[in-house]
Amino acid sequence: MELTQPLTDMQTRLAAEIDARRDDLTLLTQELIRIPTLNPPGENYRDICDFLDRRLSKVGFQTELVRAHWAPGDCEAYPRWNIVARREGNRPGECVHFNSHIDVVDVGKGWTTDPFGGELKDGKVYGRGACDMKGGLAASIVAAEAFLAVVPDWQGAIEISGTADEESGGFGGVAYLAEKGYFKRVDHVIIPEPLNVDRICLGHRGVWWAEIETHGEIAHGSMPFLGDCAVRHMGAVLHEMEQTLFPALAQKRTDMPVVPEGAKQSTLNINSLHGGQEEIPRDSTGLPSPCVPDSARMVIDRRFLIEENIDEVQAEITGVLERVKAGREGFSYDIREMHRVLPTMTDKSAPVVTTVSQAIRETLGKDPDYVVSPGTYDQKHIDRIGKLKNCVAYGPGILDLAHKPDEYVGVDDMVASAKVMAFSLLTLLGPPQTP
Repeated sequence: MELTQPLTDMQTRLAAEIDARRDDLTLLTQELIRIPTLNPPGENYRDICDFLDRRLSKVGFQTELVRAHWAPGDCEAYPRWNIVARREGNRPGECVHFNSHIDVVDVGKGWTTDPFGGELKDGKVYGRGACDMKGGLAASIVAAEAFLAVVPDWQGAIEISGTADEESGGFGGVAYLAEKGYFKRVDHVIIPEPLNVDRICLGHRGVWWAEIETHGEIAHGSMPFLGDCAVRHMGAVLHEMEQTLFPALAQKRTDMPVVPEGAKQSTLNINSLHGGQEEIPRDSTGLPSPCVPDSARMVIDRRFLIEENIDEVQAEITGVLERVKAGREGFSYDIREMHRVLPTMTDKSAPVVTTVSQAIRETLGKDPDYVVSPGTYDQKHIDRIGKLKNCVAYGPGILDLAHKPDEYVGVDDMVASAKVMAFSLLTLLGPPQTP
C-alpha cells in the first residue's frame, strides 16, 4: 500500500534545508551535552538556559527565563531555571510548543566515553543526556529554524521551552510553568522524548509512591525477647505481598499500548528498605550497637493502569497491611503517600497525533507505532495542571538507552525527527500546500 503522496515543493525544500543543517544539528547536540546539568542536585540550569537564550534570540524568538521559586529543590545554590522562547508568525493562528527537559541523571559507572564530552563516533553522539533528551531538544530547535528559513508566510506561533527537573518529577519545570498559565496560550505540544523515531507516545501509566513504616520496641540485641523487632514485622509485610499482592497485580492487564510488554500489567517495585539504626559510614571502622530495631521503613513504587482507580490502588496496599495486622501480634504500621500521578493518554484522533503521524509517513514512508510509556514524563503536568490534552511525546533516540552508560543518539535519527517536526509545523502553521 502506498503510504505517502509525493512531497509538496515546500516539504521538499524544508527537508533539504534540514539535511543542509546536519552538521549544525550534531554540533548543537554536542554543545548541549557539554553543559553538565546533573539532577540531583540541579547543576548548571542557568548556564544551559543562557546558551539557549543566545541561540534562539538570533532567529527572532522572544525569550523569558523563569525561575521556579520555592519549587522542590530550588535554592540559591541550585536555582530551578527554565527558558520559554516564542516566535510569532505573520498573522494570528495556533501555537505549537516543543518542550524538552534540560536536566540529566547521574552518570553512573561503566562508561567508555567521556559522559560530558559529546563525542561523535560512527554517526552517533555520545554523552549523558544525548538520548534523554538533548538530542530531541536540538532536533526541535533545528526544525523550527529550518521552518523559519524556508516558509516566509506562516500563522500562529512557535514556542520552544527548556525546563528543569523532569527526572525528579518536573515540579520545578513544566508543573511550575503550567501553574503560572504558560500553556493557556498553547494549542499543540510535542515533547521530544526518546521513544524511537517511528513511534508516537500517547501518554503514560500512573504512579503512586508511598512509605510504609512498621513499629517495634527497642531492646538489647542479646535479649531480643524483651523488645519487638520492626524488621521482622516488615518481613511479614513482604511475605504477604509475595503471597497475595504480586500475583494479583500480574493478572491486571491494560488495553493501553504500553511498551515494553512487561509494563502492560500493573507493577510494584520495592524502591528502598531500611530497618534499625542508621548505617555507619563506609569509612568507619566501628561496629553498630546491639539493638532490636524499633522502626523499619519501605518505599514502594506502584505503577498502575488507566483502567485502575487510584483509591483501589491505595486500598490494595492497606489491605496487605491490615491482613498482616489481623494475624500478627504486636503489629502496627504507618503509611505516608509521597507522590501520585494519574495515567494519561491522548486520543489517536487528536490534531497533534494525526499531524505527527502523517509527517512520519511522509518522512519515513511507514505508519507510526502508537505507544504508551511505562513511566511518567512531563505530559502529566500539561494534562492535569495545564488542562491541555493535545500533547504527545515524539523524538529521536532509543528508549532503552536512557540512563545507561555510553548513552548516545544517532545523527540520522535526529535529522529524521527534525523533518517530522518541521513537516508538522508546516501542516499546523504554514500556508496551504499543493503537490
